[in-house]
Amino acid sequence: MLYKELLSFIAIILTIFAYFPYIHSILKGKTSPHLFTWIIWGSATIVIFLAQLKDGGGIGTWSTGISGCIALYVALLAYIKRADSSIDKLDYLFFSLSILALLAWYFTDNPLWAVIILTLTELLAFTPTFRKSYSQPLSEPLHFYILIVIRNIFAMIALEHYSITTLFFPAVSALACLSFTLMVYYRRNAISESASNNES
Repeated sequence: MLYKELLSFIAIILTIFAYFPYIHSILKGKTSPHLFTWIIWGSATIVIFLAQLKDGGGIGTWSTGISGCIALYVALLAYIKRADSSIDKLDYLFFSLSILALLAWYFTDNPLWAVIILTLTELLAFTPTFRKSYSQPLSEPLHFYILIVIRNIFAMIALEHYSITTLFFPAVSALACLSFTLMVYYRRNAISESASNNES
């Protein structure tokens, strides 16, 4: 049991370390996070954490809870810094899916449906970044996504109960971030080779 506590602690440290540069950038006024988006992401992650906890995930779920709290803190910073507070159609979609997830949990008394809906919601929210980074592979810091992959691996091993409810979010998140990292790495190399060929 002690090794699971250690793994969970490492996952929490990796979570904080991954988000630190982003928060630092907000405090310096270099980054303007979207208020409504971060409220949705933070709330969704907290609900996933509660669902994992209800299903017996135990100490392995803590990094998810910490991640949700950090996301809500980013939303608070966005409000304090008067960052982007516009609301578009995607925001309404994500908000509607979050409400649907809570209703599914309430009426079925099964947290699995909430986890699936909210995980897919966060995955859907990731697609614009994926698309943008394909054409602009230098626009995103890869270390953040690599740390999230490693964090999720530690978090999954640290779970006290393994089920679809407890594993779905960290597994999908890890696969999404790994796919993103590989895609960006490939695109950077392709652009670098193209630039070298043009020079020669």
